[in-house]
Amino acid sequence: MPLGGKPTLIDSFQPPIFSWATTLHPHAAGLEAQIKSGETPVFAEVTPQYRGMAPDHPSLEPFYAMAERLDVPVGIHMGYGAPGGPYWVYPKYRAALGNSLLLEELLTRHPKLRLYVMHAGMPLIDEMIALLFSHPQVYVDISADNWGVPRPEFNRHLRRLVEAGYSKRIMFGSDQMVWPQTIEVAVDSIANADFLSSDQKRDILYNNAARFLRLTPEQIARHHGR
Repeated sequence: MPLGGKPTLIDSFQPPIFSWATTLHPHAAGLEAQIKSGETPVFAEVTPQYRGMAPDHPSLEPFYAMAERLDVPVGIHMGYGAPGGPYWVYPKYRAALGNSLLLEELLTRHPKLRLYVMHAGMPLIDEMIALLFSHPQVYVDISADNWGVPRPEFNRHLRRLVEAGYSKRIMFGSDQMVWPQTIEVAVDSIANADFLSSDQKRDILYNNAARFLRLTPEQIARHHGR
C-alpha cells in the first residue's frame, strides 16, 4: 500500500512486498519495522519524478540511507510518465528528471545500495547505457515499456541494452495493478523477441531478478515447482 494510505487495488494483484515511497519522514519508524518483520522487502515504485524532484533530492536521503543500511532493494521510476502528464494528471512531472544519469551522485554516495531503474529510463537509452557502464551494481526493469510502448520502439531500446552487453542486468516487470491482462502482452514482448536467445529470455524473465533479489535456492526451487 502507499505509505500512510489505505490499501489500494494493487493489493489484489501482487504480494505485499512493495511500498510506494513519496515522503519518508513521517513514516520512517513504521517503515523500518515493516522491513525488519519481512513485510516490506523491496522499496518500489519510488516516484520523485512525478513530484518535480530529482531522484537524489535531499528529502529522500534518509530513505536511501535506510535502504543501504538494511540492504533493501530500491526501484526508482525513471523515464516515461503519462502522455501529456504535466497538463492533466501530474503537473510537476518533467521529462528531464527521467535522465538516469541524475542517479550518479546518489550511487556514489551509497555504493552498497541495491538499485534498479524502473522502465529502463526509456526513452533516454544512451544515458541508461552510460549509467550501466559506470555503475555495475545497477539493474533495470522493463515494466510498462513492454506493453505500453509501441513494440518496434520497445524492441529498439531492449535490443540496444542487450547489444551493449547488459542482458544479465535486465529484469522483467509488468507495473500492472489495474489491467492484469496486459501482463500477457508483457511476457509476449520477451518470449517472441527474435533478437534474444533462449538463455537471454530466461535471464530477463527470471534469472536476473532472482540474482538481484538474492532469492534462496529454496525459493527458486519453489518457483520452478521443484
